[in-house]
Amino acid sequence: MIIVGVGVGPNMLTQEAIEAIRNAPVIYGSGRSIELVKDFINCETHIIKNYRELHLLPADAVVLSTGDPMFSGLGKFAGENDRVITGVSSIQASCARFHVEMSNLAMITAHGRDPSPAREALIREVELGKDIFLLPAENFGSQEVADLLREMGVEAKICLYENIGYPEERAVAGSVQKPPLAESDMYCLLVVQH
Repeated sequence: MIIVGVGVGPNMLTQEAIEAIRNAPVIYGSGRSIELVKDFINCETHIIKNYRELHLLPADAVVLSTGDPMFSGLGKFAGENDRVITGVSSIQASCARFHVEMSNLAMITAHGRDPSPAREALIREVELGKDIFLLPAENFGSQEVADLLREMGVEAKICLYENIGYPEERAVAGSVQKPPLAESDMYCLLVVQH
C-alpha cells in the first residue's frame, strides 16, 4: 500500500504525490481527500469506511491521507513494506503564514481524541518555553487554550488558521486575553511565546 498525503487543502500536493495518484491502479480515501486530488485520478476510487482495515487493501492500492500522513494521519497504519509519501501539512502552512520558526515548535494533537493528554502536553511544552502547534478538539480550542495559558500566567500570541487553501481561508491572530475564535471545524492553532 502507498499512503499519500494530499496536503491540508487544495493545491498542496507534492510532485511525488501527484505521480503516485496518476499511476494508481485503485485509490481509497475520504470523500474530502478524493475531492482534493480528483484532477489527477485515472482509476476507480473507494471511500474508506473502516480505517483499521487498511491492511486488508491490495498491496498496490493508493490510500489518500489529508495533510501529512505522519501527523495525526493514516501513516500510523503503514506496515513495514508500505510506502508513505508526505503532504504539505497544516503545520508547514501555518508556520509559513504566521512566520513562525519550526525549530522551537512542539506539535500536539487533540483532534478526534480525549483532549486531556493534549492539555497536559501543552502545559509541559509551554513550561519548557516551546511554541505550540495544536490540532484542536471540539472541547479544546482557542478559548480553552487561552484560559489555560491565562491560568499559567503565560503571555503569548495565539494564531488561528482555518480552511487552509480554500476560498474561505482565514488566518487571524489574537492574545491570551482576546483569542481568535474559529468559524469552522477545519482549523489549527499556533501558540507563540517569542
